Amino acid sequence: MTISVGDKLPEATFKTMGADGAKAITTGEIFSGRKVVLFGVPGAFTPTCSNNHLPGYLENHDALKARGIHTIAVVSVNDVFVMNAWARFTNGEGKILFLADGNGDFVEAAGLSADLSGGGMGTRSKRFSMLVDNGVVKALNVEDAPGQVTTSSAAGILEQI
Repeated sequence: MTISVGDKLPEATFKTMGADGAKAITTGEIFSGRKVVLFGVPGAFTPTCSNNHLPGYLENHDALKARGIHTIAVVSVNDVFVMNAWARFTNGEGKILFLADGNGDFVEAAGLSADLSGGGMGTRSKRFSMLVDNGVVKALNVEDAPGQVTTSSAAGILEQI
């Protein structure tokens, strides 16, 4: 069942790249006591994700921060090395927290996984955005059509803050 507004995020551990290499980071460490915008993408370096979805969050970084957002994070079912390369490639380092959900544990627990095996991608994340306050979902936007960035865009989440 898909997570809903008012639900607490499931406990999960992601990987992120730090100065000393890959490190584990939990939902508690990311979301407890903070307002966070989290958006999910089917894959780092994929066309829609790299050209349409992520750039909007980079462009609206300051506007989101001005509205009290502590962290802007992106999650994808990719390994930490791919997510780190994507952060560098997009100049997103230091602006967006790139979370590797390598086995898809978080998106599965949140009911936000998608079977993209028909396209050779296996199980991935649905495209979504959410506003999370102290670990509780306050707004959730899940795209209906593949390749679309409408409801899950940065502009869309800005209207919900």
